[in-house]
Amino acid sequence: MADQLSKVFAALADSTRRDIVARLSRGDATVNELAAPYEVSLQAVSKHLKVLEDSGLVTRTRDAQRRPVHLEDNVFDLMTKWIERYQRQAEERYQRLDSVLAQMQAEEAVEDTPENSGDTESGTPTSATAGTGASNPPEETRKGA
Repeated sequence: MADQLSKVFAALADSTRRDIVARLSRGDATVNELAAPYEVSLQAVSKHLKVLEDSGLVTRTRDAQRRPVHLEDNVFDLMTKWIERYQRQAEERYQRLDSVLAQMQAEEAVEDTPENSGDTESGTPTSATAGTGASNPPEETRKGA
C-alpha cells in the first residue's frame, strides 16, 4: 500500500501530470487530445502518461485504432483512505489541544476573580504599598512642579 501511495504522490508532484489527471476526470482521451493544450511533444506527454500508468492512476486500452487513456478512480479511494486516517489523527490532536486550552482559560478566569485578587475579608489590596499612600504621589509631583 505505501509503495503504491508513494508512486501516486510522486506522479502527482508534477503540475502537468496533475493537469492531465484533471482532464481525464472528465472522460477518457487519446494522447493527441491530452497533448493539445501543451507546447510539448507527444513523446513528452507519453512520458508523463507512463509515470501515471506506472503509479496505477491511468490505464491505456485499445479501441480499434484508438488507444484512449482512462483514469483509474480506485486509486483515489486508496489515497482518500490514507488522507482521512491522518486527518482523523490531526483532528483528535486539535480536540485535545482545545480541551487543554479551555481548561487553562477556566483556571485563569478563576485566578482573576475579585475573591482571588486581594484580601478576601476586607476587600483591600494586599500589595506592599497598601495603606502607605506611596502608590499615588501628589499630582504636582507627577507633573514635575
